[in-house]
Amino acid sequence: MALKQQLQLRQQQKLSPLQIQVIKLTELPCIELEDRIKQELEDNPALEEGLDPDENVNQEDEFVSGEESDISQEDITLGDYLNDEETPDYIHNKQNAQRQDEIPFSVAESLHEHLIAQLSEFDLNDDERKIAEYIIGNIDESGYLDRSVMAISDDLIFQQNIDVPASEVEEVLKTIQTLDPAGIGARNLQECLLLQLERREKSDIVQATITIIRKYFDEFTKRQYDKIARHTGYDESILKNVIQEITTLNPKPGSNWDDALAQTLNTIVPDFYVEAYNGELILSMNNRNIPDLRVNREYADLLKGYSDNKESMSSDSKNAALFVKQKLDSARWFIDAIKQRQDTLQRTMQAIIDMQYDFFMTGDETQLKPMILKDIAERTGYDISTISRVTNSKYVQTNFDIYPLKYFFSESMQTDSGDEISSREVKAILRDCINHEDKKKPITDDRLSEILKEKGYVIARRTVAKYREQMNIPVARLRKEI
Repeated sequence: MALKQQLQLRQQQKLSPLQIQVIKLTELPCIELEDRIKQELEDNPALEEGLDPDENVNQEDEFVSGEESDISQEDITLGDYLNDEETPDYIHNKQNAQRQDEIPFSVAESLHEHLIAQLSEFDLNDDERKIAEYIIGNIDESGYLDRSVMAISDDLIFQQNIDVPASEVEEVLKTIQTLDPAGIGARNLQECLLLQLERREKSDIVQATITIIRKYFDEFTKRQYDKIARHTGYDESILKNVIQEITTLNPKPGSNWDDALAQTLNTIVPDFYVEAYNGELILSMNNRNIPDLRVNREYADLLKGYSDNKESMSSDSKNAALFVKQKLDSARWFIDAIKQRQDTLQRTMQAIIDMQYDFFMTGDETQLKPMILKDIAERTGYDISTISRVTNSKYVQTNFDIYPLKYFFSESMQTDSGDEISSREVKAILRDCINHEDKKKPITDDRLSEILKEKGYVIARRTVAKYREQMNIPVARLRKEI
């Protein structure tokens, strides 16, 4: 039974590294991807930069690790040697690779502002939004909620005149816990780790990690691994993988925000370019500093040499072959993960362009259509979690300005004729009205609501007030000039 379990684990390891690589790389903006590639090139000698220097190489000498090769200390069964077309090279499209016209763009957004901005992706009523904003206001700098839902329920009655039970506060908290960064809004370390794990692609190791954190957290923190093994039936190999999985989690999801913010305040390098030219939109990715990658031919030849002599292999030779194959597989997974990342980003950005075509052509904010993560997920066929990773911390340069991808997502509303509009369109009209008001007699929220109604937008006064506050515009009496 133990042997069968070990074999199953080894099969999962053949699949999960690529999945994990794709998830991690998809989250990275291009400037961080460059650093990640440099690090991988330093760490893995089987991965190298550049195009194949020998264009006339015999195809039979080309290498790709086998579909599901299995090398152990006891036996070696090497994969097939495939032709040149199947060699996992990553050669990026160098079109527009030498762009030098990045636009300096500064963003000063606190962690709380970042979380509140993401609420527009959800269909919350006014009370739910106030509850959400109050909860976010109680999230500390490490990303944890430092008040109980019961205490928040009491606070809302006295401070916001909102009478809701703790159960409703809990439901809104669950929504907040889906925001980025992963793990935000947790009430303790155990919940923080579980929130992050639940977003990951499901695998045997991830499921085992969730089980241990959920049911045996105290034993884990006390390093009582023998006790955990007895209760779960997990062997030493699985536990080692679980520990490795946990080390990739962030125990303080909000703690790095200040550092990230400081970096953001510097020049932002866009991940995408969208150019309007002759009535068409041209999308390109910023691959300027992303090198070509391929498997190191010397390592491939070395493994082929081991394969040719596997019958007479010594124990040391088997260990060497195992090491070489692990490095080659790691290089292959990394190259494939880069490919998948680029494809995922390209398809996602194209879907955003398709939905927001009028905006990209004109730069007119009122042309932005209502759009949530689910809309892009349905167009691309990806999960919502994947779309969230793609759109987080990435920017696009247009003919008009540079924008974070999150900018294009907003809640929807309806006009009196039933047409769907974006809340951004309403905000743009409000901003225009306020900019052109008589400063000695500024427009009240009630009057703004009436103006919108006259234009066909049926918006309640309290919604007008909410939008005004989101735009950091004070109430009428505070805008009055004497």
